[in-house]
Amino acid sequence: MQLTESFRQATDSLLANKLRSFLTLLALVIGVFSVIVSTTAVAVLDNFFSNTMSILGSDVVTVQKNPAVQMAPRDASLRNRKNITFEDAERLEELVKLAEGVGSINAFSFTSVSFGDEKTEPNVIIRGGNSEFIENNAFTLEDGRNINAEDVQYKRNVVVLGKDVQQDLFKNEYPLGKTIRIDGQPYLVIGLLEKKGQILGSSFDNIAIIPYSTGIKNYGGNRGIAIQLRAPEISKLSETIEEVTGIMRVIRDVGPLDDNDFEITTNDSLAGTFDGFTALLYGLGFVVGFITLAGAGIGVMNIMLVSVTERTREIGVRKSVGATKKAIITQFLMEAVYICQVGGLIGMIIGILGGNMVAVWIETDMVIPMGWVFGSFFGMLMIGLLFGVYPAYKAAQLDPIESLRYE
Repeated sequence: MQLTESFRQATDSLLANKLRSFLTLLALVIGVFSVIVSTTAVAVLDNFFSNTMSILGSDVVTVQKNPAVQMAPRDASLRNRKNITFEDAERLEELVKLAEGVGSINAFSFTSVSFGDEKTEPNVIIRGGNSEFIENNAFTLEDGRNINAEDVQYKRNVVVLGKDVQQDLFKNEYPLGKTIRIDGQPYLVIGLLEKKGQILGSSFDNIAIIPYSTGIKNYGGNRGIAIQLRAPEISKLSETIEEVTGIMRVIRDVGPLDDNDFEITTNDSLAGTFDGFTALLYGLGFVVGFITLAGAGIGVMNIMLVSVTERTREIGVRKSVGATKKAIITQFLMEAVYICQVGGLIGMIIGILGGNMVAVWIETDMVIPMGWVFGSFFGMLMIGLLFGVYPAYKAAQLDPIESLRYE
């Protein structure tokens, strides 16, 4: 039998029993959709996270009080940890030999910034840092100068502005050398940052960087911070972490037998945590999809068995004019595969569109998980063959004479 004829008969069979065919297709669509929508959404998040990590740099090490990612509620040991302080950062900077670029990272305020009659929304983050802040956080200085050691030493009211703040305040003037006001204090604009972008609708560019010592003077220094530093090269990242860990244990007076009361994270460690999380999501999506598709496969077998019964006379006629058992089996198997592929194609289209709604929401690139798409095609082929083989075999075993008598 020609392939096109088999497809035509399969289509006629679906259209002849619209409700039953719809319910069978619906089960197939839901099964494939549940797999594809979850894997597409996870692939979008994975792609987004990879792009984010590429922005931040792979040689940066962060020392902080608590883990960067917490999958469970904080236990008492975490809650009772001492804050990391500016004094800790200064001592670490004095003692390290291998690590470089040591600097604190702290948000002193979320506030509005003004210049003349112009004023930003009250959502500008005021960061305190030293000359290393820009490089540690993968910013690029577009014009002007960076914060220097003298700015920190003399607690000068100087500021480096992110691109969003520049555009909000200085529509008709160039920002460099102008004086802005932050929480009632005047600050001289000494530097301008290039645009960096945003994550989850939160902009990297809505920022103003001041010397951390100035922040302590104007906002107070009794607060917890994180410390950033860099390995001199990627190959020495592990050595850098070991050095920093030993020094921080001394600074924080951690006993020889006690666990660290601080966390050290890198982009690689964050990526490893995220990879484990995405693997779990992939696994859950596969399990849910497998169970749903198994139920859909039973529905395919049911509709094919009913089709064999309804077409008993047709099978008898075909056998009486010379159709072999192999031809009958091939026809019914192709019909089962056809039904599965139609349902699978619809489920994949809807699943890819649904999964990429996450990309629209977080404003990142859309993703088509080609591996899972090809896997779904193969999976639906196997379901069609597996659950269609018994109805096909039953059709091939029918006696032609009894079939011609069937009413």
